[in-house]
Amino acid sequence: MGFTAKILLLGSGELGREFVISAKRLGAYVVACDSYDDAPAMQLADAREVFSMLDGERLREAVETHRPDYIVPEIEAIRTSVLAELEEEGFTVVPSARAAQLTMNRDAIRDLAANELGLVTSKYRYAKNLDEVRAAAEHTGFPCVIKPVMSSSGKGQSTVREEGRLEEAWDYACANMRGDRQRVIVEQFVDFDYEITLLTVRHRGGVTFCPPIGHRQERGDYQESWQPTPMSDAATAKAQGMAKKVVDDLGGYGLFGVEFFVKGEEVIFSELSPRPHDTGMVTLVSQNLTEFDLHARAVMGLPVPAELRARPSASAVILAERDSAELSYEGLADALSESGADLRIFAKPTSRPYRRMGVALATAGDTDEARRKARDAAHKVRISYGD
Repeated sequence: MGFTAKILLLGSGELGREFVISAKRLGAYVVACDSYDDAPAMQLADAREVFSMLDGERLREAVETHRPDYIVPEIEAIRTSVLAELEEEGFTVVPSARAAQLTMNRDAIRDLAANELGLVTSKYRYAKNLDEVRAAAEHTGFPCVIKPVMSSSGKGQSTVREEGRLEEAWDYACANMRGDRQRVIVEQFVDFDYEITLLTVRHRGGVTFCPPIGHRQERGDYQESWQPTPMSDAATAKAQGMAKKVVDDLGGYGLFGVEFFVKGEEVIFSELSPRPHDTGMVTLVSQNLTEFDLHARAVMGLPVPAELRARPSASAVILAERDSAELSYEGLADALSESGADLRIFAKPTSRPYRRMGVALATAGDTDEARRKARDAAHKVRISYGD
């Protein structure tokens, strides 16, 4: 079988699923890996491997078995020390083993941004126990945000407005940590006007930015996103300058999701993911080249346009309400009845409370109308739990 590249995808959720589609359209052979079988990306990939990404031996075994041209992480919780070894042995890690190591933990990427690159960040400290959490909160002041240094999709994050709620926030963060490091970041709450994701593509021809994406979160997890979001030229230039500085330092090729808080003309660096971003699902309808197309092109060394534009669009998540292994979906025809509305059902084999099971998408004449359409479509999809 002829193919343009062999890709080992580490993590096979909904973002990986869309990446597989984009990569296979360019002729790639994709091996999808995850800790459970029949994960969304596995259903569309050429081959699959089931193991924990934190199992270094199994990770190395998968790489040595398949000999991929590109190792593409889709999640944070990976035994990154093995990725570094593999890179030294000549394998290509996307965008780089160093990027995977630094961004696996919020403390490493925050320290790089604030201390080495001089980016504007909020006040912060780290804590490994409740006493250190109290001391950190004294440094940042109230309200403050407490979150694990390693988690996914905002899990374990809470905003604390008084000292009496610190223990509850610490317990919640510990319960939702990923990996094997019991450590949280305590940061000053930023009274921002809005927050954005700036999708930044580092490719052979340079660095390209997507129009900024606005988003809204609950429980630390994204609920809806929209693109483009209005920003002044000055604020946009600041965000782009900071994003370029950090992705150039991390190196390699791929798409990065760089998050910022914006207050007036002030732009504050928040976080970075060296891979497609959940808020970037809006690009499935907003851009001619989605974030997954752009990631695939950059990874495979293919051209990426110097300028990207977006039509007014929005996304709204479809969440599960309870645990179940017997799932079906209703209301799709109703959800798709309005002009400009679209859906992506992720086909996850099981559900749990607040698990993201799909996303509604919409285009319209402006982002406010697109947001209304996307929310309406999401509300019309009903998940049936058969067990």
